[in-house]
Amino acid sequence: MANKEPLLVKSGNVSDWIGYHARVTPEKCATIDLASSRRQTYAQMHHRVGCVAGMLNAYGIKKGDRVAFFAVNSSDILDIIFACWRMGAVCLALNYRLTANELKFIINDSQPKILFYDHEFPKVITELQSSVQIDHWVEFDGLGGVSTFEKGIASASAITNMVPQDYNDQCMLMYSSGTTGRPKGIIITHGMMFFSALNGVPLSRLTSEAVCLTLMPIFHIGGLNVSCCPVIHMGATTVIMRYFDPELTLDVINDSQLGVNHLFAVPAAYNAMSAHPKAQTTDFSRIVTAIAGAETVPPALIKWWYEHGIVLQEGYGQTESAASATLLPRENVPEMAGSAGQGLMHTEIIIVSSDGTPVLANHPGEIWMRGPTITPGYWNNSKATKASFHGDWFKSGDVGRMDQNGFLFIEDRLTDMYISGGENIYPAEIENTLYEMSSIREVAVVGVPDSEWGEVGCAVIVLKDGVDFSKKQVEEYLENRLAKFKHPKHFVFQKLLPRGATGKVLKYELRELFAGNLDSCSD
Repeated sequence: MANKEPLLVKSGNVSDWIGYHARVTPEKCATIDLASSRRQTYAQMHHRVGCVAGMLNAYGIKKGDRVAFFAVNSSDILDIIFACWRMGAVCLALNYRLTANELKFIINDSQPKILFYDHEFPKVITELQSSVQIDHWVEFDGLGGVSTFEKGIASASAITNMVPQDYNDQCMLMYSSGTTGRPKGIIITHGMMFFSALNGVPLSRLTSEAVCLTLMPIFHIGGLNVSCCPVIHMGATTVIMRYFDPELTLDVINDSQLGVNHLFAVPAAYNAMSAHPKAQTTDFSRIVTAIAGAETVPPALIKWWYEHGIVLQEGYGQTESAASATLLPRENVPEMAGSAGQGLMHTEIIIVSSDGTPVLANHPGEIWMRGPTITPGYWNNSKATKASFHGDWFKSGDVGRMDQNGFLFIEDRLTDMYISGGENIYPAEIENTLYEMSSIREVAVVGVPDSEWGEVGCAVIVLKDGVDFSKKQVEEYLENRLAKFKHPKHFVFQKLLPRGATGKVLKYELRELFAGNLDSCSD
């Protein structure tokens, strides 16, 4: 009998997962793209990824080069990502909700050689093409239609040989605004992706029979590294939605032919689904695991889903931890509602005081993490990297407490960041933009509770003397300067901002004032 090639994952390259499953279970369904009705087996995905890699090679892409994508969800994005990894390139995930003005810094900082973009954003792309330098612009529609992308795939020679890589080699770059408002490029390595794919498997009951619905944006670490990569690592099936829509999501869950049995979403998405009339007639019986993350989950929401047969497991993580850090075990729902669970297999967590010493159980402090899922640092930003680590411990900037059994409870954030619909919003960025308005003397932006989005922004504005201004004028000013999801929902005009002895704005006073009095947040 002829010797067969050992079925081993070579080196630390994530893209080997596709090749492995293409050999072991070639006819197994890898991806289902709902918008285009396209399906790929692992054998087909392996070939298509190889053709995209061939296209990258034709464009001169080498190991370490950045390759960007700016697109809504589709199976094409996964093909691009895994092709980048096959070539040793670094995939730059761009948030499609950003304006051209916001994208300029990211592109100039990361210097991608190629930008794959879909047809949905012609205005933004036109602005970028006249303001940034990128060697190759490759368009596609995310639906398999005629495009430069599809023509490139058709003419490319498939590459199946892997560029040798190590777990410490970079494979992704995701930008998250810093507390000063300047975006930070979070370095993600192959090792982070590998250990994150393993991290949640026991508690999420992920197997090769999983059919996981991807409804979060794939440019987001949760969409990529909870809904997609662990699923592909297991040789399971990823069902991809172009955008989240509560009614469509419920229809997909109800579709016995698709057989979706795993979910991951932000609490706002679960809330939107629970509020939709179709939720009362949807068959949830096939759902094996439902995970919520990116912000704390209201206990009432956990209770609603529990009463409808779904054990909603809350988790905690950051882009800097490749999404995974903790997850609440099923057996602790709903009794432990409000907890983000315990540290996962490959991520160690401690709670420390301001001087870096561990605190007692149930005492609040900063959440520190370490392990192979943690980023080595920030792109072109040694200052931020140094400030974020204490030895090998990553300082999350979040405040939490841990009980005597290791269950984590998220208390607050050391920074003023708030989370709206799963997106991290940094007030300093909004404030800096508003300060450019000649009529504004002072401004402070705080997050306030919102039943739909979890939190939304409330901008407290002090106008210059003699100025008559309106909420509409502020909204119009922000329109082309900041992504819509960053716009404050509420505005209030005051004569003074509360300040402490050092002159610092007392934002906690503003949060307390408007959290219980949202009617005050108006023109």
